[in-house]
Amino acid sequence: MIYNPLTGDHGPPSHSNKTKKNPSHSRNSIKMQNCFCMLIAFVVVSTIVTGSYFDVLPWSPYKHATNTLDKVAFTLGLQKHSYAVIIDAGSTGSRVLAFTFHESVIDKNLKLDHELFIEVKPGLSSFSDNPTKGAETIAGLLEKAKEVIPPSELKNTPLAMKATAGLRLLPVKKAEGLLEEVRKLFKASPFLTNDNSVSIMDGSDEGLFSWFTVNFLLDLFGGDQEQTMAALDLGGGSTQITFIPTDQETLNHTKSEFLRHISAFHHNLTVYTQSYLGLGMMAARKEILSVGNAQGATTLRSECINPIITTEWTYAGVTYTVMGPEKSHYKEEKVDRNVKQKYPIVKFEECFNIVSSYVNKTVDKPKELNHKKISAFSYYYDRATENSLIDPFTGGATTVQDFHNAANKTCETPNSEQPFMCLDLTFISVLLQQGFGLSLDKELHLYKQIDGHEISWALGAAFHILQNGL
Repeated sequence: MIYNPLTGDHGPPSHSNKTKKNPSHSRNSIKMQNCFCMLIAFVVVSTIVTGSYFDVLPWSPYKHATNTLDKVAFTLGLQKHSYAVIIDAGSTGSRVLAFTFHESVIDKNLKLDHELFIEVKPGLSSFSDNPTKGAETIAGLLEKAKEVIPPSELKNTPLAMKATAGLRLLPVKKAEGLLEEVRKLFKASPFLTNDNSVSIMDGSDEGLFSWFTVNFLLDLFGGDQEQTMAALDLGGGSTQITFIPTDQETLNHTKSEFLRHISAFHHNLTVYTQSYLGLGMMAARKEILSVGNAQGATTLRSECINPIITTEWTYAGVTYTVMGPEKSHYKEEKVDRNVKQKYPIVKFEECFNIVSSYVNKTVDKPKELNHKKISAFSYYYDRATENSLIDPFTGGATTVQDFHNAANKTCETPNSEQPFMCLDLTFISVLLQQGFGLSLDKELHLYKQIDGHEISWALGAAFHILQNGL
């Protein structure tokens, strides 16, 4: 009887003249085939694991988001979501950002899944004389956050409100009145809160958290520190500048209070961050408009406002009447061969000098910044889109020179619909050039969102809270 290795059957002796197969040889062949198949399977799985982790496969998303392995882990019930809710109580508006995260199965780092963003205006500081009404605006935002978090997870979801420059600029008693009303609201909410849940955020934390958000969303952590981007945030009441210094001169000549030592994604980093209270767009506008006017005046004439303008503007609960200078400046242009047209303008050089005097009083110039790749956002982005320097939907890159040229052009164009545009653009131009020491050809990358997520300090704050507690 001959054993047939393919079927295991025993059959009659073969009378074929062909060479008979060696059974042991066939078994070895099958073993080799099995080993080869296992090797191929190992290579495929390894490729998927590595590719998903390092995001080199065509279906892999950003590193900060859910990858293929994470989706498999969710399917198998090996992961669960975590949540955080942050209220950004800014000077011009209050925003709620509700984040959904999960922990990566590979490196245990948090990955960002979803984000709710809703904004209401005016800002909390506008209710300094009516704290209860101010807290009601925050209550409405909390209701929106509750809609995107499973009811069973509300008690485990940390909630924090951090107020920025708007409340920093208020008298202490008025600011505390607003904070106390919000504390009452938080204690009655179903979220996870404690005594630290409501506070006025330090300006350097604001800069650090914004910088973290930009670099996290761009997947720039974990590699060469020199590849991280500097972050310029221009808010309503303050402005921040944050980057990783690699030049020893920067480290040697910077006060220790402006250097923060942090740990991010298993790396120890030293970060330069400075916040300038009063150099936000609205706060600076108020100070620049006040130049040459009596202290406390509510009727303000300014060389940075076109002579045709008379408008009202409310800031920090006070309504001002804003006008151009009494002595007008004009520019003549030919409309045809024999006819000239004369129209009122802002004299750009005069406005530029007024703004320079204000900015140069307070701002430090870190030389290294000019060699960094820079992300600028908030009012930088807003004014750039309003003047067609970048695409309003996708964002993009522009230069300091572009801001300067836009300011010059706008100051020579009467526009009652945008009465403050000349002043605002001139302020940005001066801040970038004379404040931060950037060259005219320096490129700035301006975005409102990255991968569908808002560029906001709130994401950095959420990370900090989930990893360190409230």
